[in-house]
Amino acid sequence: MKRIFLFVMTNLAVVLVLGIVANLLGVNRFLTANGLNLGALLGFALIMGFGGAIISLLISKPMAKWTSGVKVIHQPASADEAWIVDTVRKFADKAGIGMPEVGIFEGDPNAFATGAFRDSALVAVSTGLLHNMTHEEIEAVIGHEVAHIANGDMVTMTLIQGVMNTFVVFISRVVGYAVDSFLRKGDSENTGPGIGYYVTTIVMDIILGFAAAMIVAWFSRQREFRADAGAAKLMGRKQPMINALARLGGVHTAELPKTISAMGIAGGIGQLFSTHPPIEQRIEVLKNSAL
Repeated sequence: MKRIFLFVMTNLAVVLVLGIVANLLGVNRFLTANGLNLGALLGFALIMGFGGAIISLLISKPMAKWTSGVKVIHQPASADEAWIVDTVRKFADKAGIGMPEVGIFEGDPNAFATGAFRDSALVAVSTGLLHNMTHEEIEAVIGHEVAHIANGDMVTMTLIQGVMNTFVVFISRVVGYAVDSFLRKGDSENTGPGIGYYVTTIVMDIILGFAAAMIVAWFSRQREFRADAGAAKLMGRKQPMINALARLGGVHTAELPKTISAMGIAGGIGQLFSTHPPIEQRIEVLKNSAL
């Protein structure tokens, strides 16, 4: 399942680096010999949580190009490339956003949109998508990705990820301090954090990280319904998007790199960590929605 996971992993890597830098610089002064300074810890957690999420967002577009091998269309070299660029421009104008970069990547049917800003995003489609769908269905898929951009979904996911990061950093260290204090009860030499604090913090980071990932995935699934409806609105009717989803449900969809996969078109496995609802559910919701 390669969806929002790369974004999450990039975010976690950034948070880890920020944590190491904080330790080296001695700015994480929330744990002292006199106890836990909750105010300082909350400030530290906010900086760590949102810092990692925001940095991940800012590097999302170059990361997407690199990990997916996207060839950006600077000057269309074929009729297909010219048509894709024109389609993206048409929907971008209709959605009221700046013209995104447009690219193609090799792979099975899929597409994604990413980028930190609504007016300088990236829309990329796979060669498998171009070879397995009709023009109308491809238009619907492109409309879906443009809707993600117009809805500000990357920023929304960044804010949610930042809140989750903050929660993980704060709670894991509070629990770590409580466990360490219990283990070192009566220790007259207790002048700082012990092994219980560090081990508990690492374990809690992992456990709470999984819980946070499930919450982020739930929010991601809700965005897919909005993007499907957005594509139908951009096209003026639902059927092309319904047809595109039905076709995707019958083919092997590409595994996207994890930073961008939450913005992809492919259906998920319907489990807690899936960033996309099942194709059948998306079709049913779209059929019953108002245009």
